Amino acid sequence: MLVPKLERLIGIEVYATYSLGIGGIIRQFVEDFGVEEVLVDGSKAEINQSAKRQVLRSSPVKNRFLLCVLLKRNWDMFQALRVVAEQLGISTKYIQIAGIKDAKAVTTQHITVEGVSPEEIQKVQVKDIKIRPIGYFRSKFSSYFLFGNNFHIAIRAVSHPKSTIKKRITRTIEELELIGGVPNFFGHQRFGTTRPITHLVGKAIVKGNFRRAAMLFLAKPSLHEHPESRHAREQLQATQDFKQALKNLPKQLHYERLMLRHLAKKPDDYVGAFRRLPIRLRELFPQAYQSYLFNKFLSKRIACGLPLVRAEVGDYVVNVERSGLPMLTMHKIASVEALTEINKAIEAGKMRLAIPLIGFKQRTSLGVQGEIEKQILEEEGINQEGFKASAMPEITARGELRTAITPLNNFSLNEISEDSANPSKHKTKVSFTLCRGSYATILLRELMKPRNPIKARF
Repeated sequence: MLVPKLERLIGIEVYATYSLGIGGIIRQFVEDFGVEEVLVDGSKAEINQSAKRQVLRSSPVKNRFLLCVLLKRNWDMFQALRVVAEQLGISTKYIQIAGIKDAKAVTTQHITVEGVSPEEIQKVQVKDIKIRPIGYFRSKFSSYFLFGNNFHIAIRAVSHPKSTIKKRITRTIEELELIGGVPNFFGHQRFGTTRPITHLVGKAIVKGNFRRAAMLFLAKPSLHEHPESRHAREQLQATQDFKQALKNLPKQLHYERLMLRHLAKKPDDYVGAFRRLPIRLRELFPQAYQSYLFNKFLSKRIACGLPLVRAEVGDYVVNVERSGLPMLTMHKIASVEALTEINKAIEAGKMRLAIPLIGFKQRTSLGVQGEIEKQILEEEGINQEGFKASAMPEITARGELRTAITPLNNFSLNEISEDSANPSKHKTKVSFTLCRGSYATILLRELMKPRNPIKARF
């Protein structure tokens, strides 16, 4: 089945299922994409309910880390945190999150805010952002406390009859169950959908070429972005004039403008320009390149017919907690002698196949999968030492493992109805839970098989 060019550009080269998709679009309205964060103790940040109970043994003893639920509608994660921090009069480093949530969505998540009171939090007034104080927490919040996310998705403008929609979704889910879950690709938002360049910037950084990295971020245009932005980038690409670009670039391109202000004064200091960006954004560049490589590794494995629910000699495998979360530090490489035992553990849900997120510490697999990975790294011209990013060591990428599949929990086809926003078309509502670090859009692409991810609003 043909995969769209945009997906191939981010390393996703295959589908895991053969069933026909239903088509349609997501995110026609922001409310069509709902995300509710779920913690390891089962606590959930619900969109439509007030956060009343304390979570994870909150303690008011030190009154330092105030645990809250943050609800945002159609906000970029980093910009939302920046605006909230400005209203509180603090640095964003005093606000901790467990995971980055979708921008074009209604999302709820837990945060801790250091050194502020519930009364101060309740004074924050930002359009389409709400913060609900819960209680005091024992430490900074982090991904350690996160289990995953509940998703509530409406797929609109589906042309097929109700019976076809139901049949195709049912068959796709059955196919995914046979392979043990959803292929754990990194989704479109990891790279940017209308302008997928984050991993390209990361590759340039890994190769030590910060000038190229900066020009990719600032000046590489996309046919799918706003014409004003595209024209400004094209001019910068042609002239290399940072002062003029600062005048031309639209005000809403906040991060580009931060870098341009620096380069207008110091046109050769590309590392300094990147350091004007929030550290969490800078870290995303090499991480996005790791994600691209992982997508390539996993795509090639699937294309070669290698299993996702069984290990081959030389594959990495990781232990799995009772909760279903992988224990990425508890890993081994499958040997000939242990292969039968390992595959029994995988079948029992106690272990899971894993693929490297390459960094300067994380090495490739062995066996057939290892050959796949080495060939891709050679084609990319990458030396793993480059992930140390010696000119900007604060974004060093050590690497780790990532499971090849992620469990699909609580999937439900909730509704197939007439779509009032698209006459003569249908609307399909689905809900499901994925473990932390996994992307709803990867399941949705299997269900929808979109010909054009941009038109489908991925």
